[in-house]
Amino acid sequence: MKTVEAKVDGLALDMTTNSPVVILSPPGMNKVLPIWIGHAEAWGIAMELSGVKSKRPMTYDLLKAVIETLKAKVEQVVITELKEQTFYARIFLVADGQNYELDARPSDSIALALKVGARIFVNEELFHLEPDKSDSATSMPPTDPESLRERLRRINPEDFGKYSL
Repeated sequence: MKTVEAKVDGLALDMTTNSPVVILSPPGMNKVLPIWIGHAEAWGIAMELSGVKSKRPMTYDLLKAVIETLKAKVEQVVITELKEQTFYARIFLVADGQNYELDARPSDSIALALKVGARIFVNEELFHLEPDKSDSATSMPPTDPESLRERLRRINPEDFGKYSL
């Protein structure tokens, strides 16, 4: 699998599904990868992107503390595939010279990577998937920025406040 490094390009709320969307983009490619995620995960990502600290440790703070206590390090996270409209990811850890690879949700992987400063990679094939026009309710969303922008343009501006950076 060939991967490309990506960055979190932003968060939005898709009004058609009432779900938050994290948008990943690789430098130098005119592509984006929108991943629909849960509200709690979007909140964790938004807090990290905006530098807001919680008064008490949140899940990603706890996970970071456990990893550091065990003297482990998150080397990278990789968004690996899309199967049956579900994205999959892997977290790569190193502890005591031993490599570990953990199955994880992309949203958790992205939030953890942001929390610990790890790099985010995406299977390059995911940026080249073609949307399925036959069933728009369950099809792969467009990966070109303009089509995604058009879909997200229909979002109510007040909803951006929920996940603003």
